Amino acid sequence: MKWFFKIAAIFVLLQSFQCSDSNDSSNLITSAQLATKQQEIQNYINSFSCSESVGCSFIAFGDKPCGGTRTYLLFSNSVDLPKLKTMVADYNEMDKAYNIQTNAISDCMYQLPPTEVKCVNGVCTIIK
Repeated sequence: MKWFFKIAAIFVLLQSFQCSDSNDSSNLITSAQLATKQQEIQNYINSFSCSESVGCSFIAFGDKPCGGTRTYLLFSNSVDLPKLKTMVADYNEMDKAYNIQTNAISDCMYQLPPTEVKCVNGVCTIIK
């Protein structure tokens, strides 16, 4: 009977040293979180207008599962660029983590950046 209690004590002790599950659901990124973050970025960009004098630029947005950019966001040069870069970098990291956790796949096609963007009728537009 003494062996039973010793084995039971060892079993309980070993259970207390188990590693935590690395897939803790509190760390998982959801598609809803990505959509919310994307909308937040789009709303920020849309809060600035463009003009011929201000001009437009673009930034790589999203992370394809095979690597590379999903698309490019156009924005007025009047945005706070460091703030936008931080917002987009945070989104891109979330997107990359989401791809890993969901074993996402994609077409792996390289997304070319625009060669020219301009303000057309108050809207940033890809020319080429």
